[in-house]
Amino acid sequence: MKKSSIKVLVITGFGLNCERETAAACRAAGAVPEQIHLNDLIAGKHKLDEYQFLTFIGGFSFGDHLGSGTVFANRVKFQLRDQLEKFVADGKLVIGICNGFQTLTRLGMVPALDGDYFSQHVALAHNDSGVFRDDWCTLKADPASPCVFTKGMDLVRLPIRHGEGKFVADDAVLDELEKRHLVALRYVNPDGSAATEFPANPNGSLRSIAGICDPTGRIFGLMPHPEAFLSPFNSPSWGADKVAGRSAAEGDGMKFFRNAIDFIAENF
Repeated sequence: MKKSSIKVLVITGFGLNCERETAAACRAAGAVPEQIHLNDLIAGKHKLDEYQFLTFIGGFSFGDHLGSGTVFANRVKFQLRDQLEKFVADGKLVIGICNGFQTLTRLGMVPALDGDYFSQHVALAHNDSGVFRDDWCTLKADPASPCVFTKGMDLVRLPIRHGEGKFVADDAVLDELEKRHLVALRYVNPDGSAATEFPANPNGSLRSIAGICDPTGRIFGLMPHPEAFLSPFNSPSWGADKVAGRSAAEGDGMKFFRNAIDFIAENF
């Protein structure tokens, strides 16, 4: 499939606010993003099967009332479930970023260990610090993970901005995630070791977990914002990086979207 024929659905509305950056990332990767309000999807003005890539973006859906992503997830679950089940069964890609990750966990789309994409087994809880955290973090990808989005990655740097980003789950679930390499991204220290202390682990996530995928690797959720680091000029240290010769052609976040669009182009 030609990249220029790949259609990306960027769901908007109800307090979500990262649609322009997410659309820009997909466009830069060669695809065609469309920003569609959730109400228009529910009303049937657009169908999920029109698209190959679905993005649940960041923001504060429904003001984070009842918990981040809860209301948004319920609207999707009870009004778009059939379409979403077919979307997943067709082998298409889904990413959830920050509030979108919270939505995916509420839905049960990650980690979906038993193939049930609508039963919740993990959650994002309030940060241990008790406050909203706006900062940059270092992440390490698991090279053995099936995650489509993190292929070829090692250490990456991304911004975070959230108040409910602490990844929590029962020990049995955490052990299964580890065993199956579904922890696609972890918060790490500058030397690459797992970050257990604040601020390198910005929210107190268990086992330093920053992002997970389902067993197929096609559904991925993460708390940091790849769409917010598309250009080297997005970095707060871009000046120093340029002087030191460390400046790259694009921000670390672009790789996630390039991986996704490349996968679709090769498989559809």
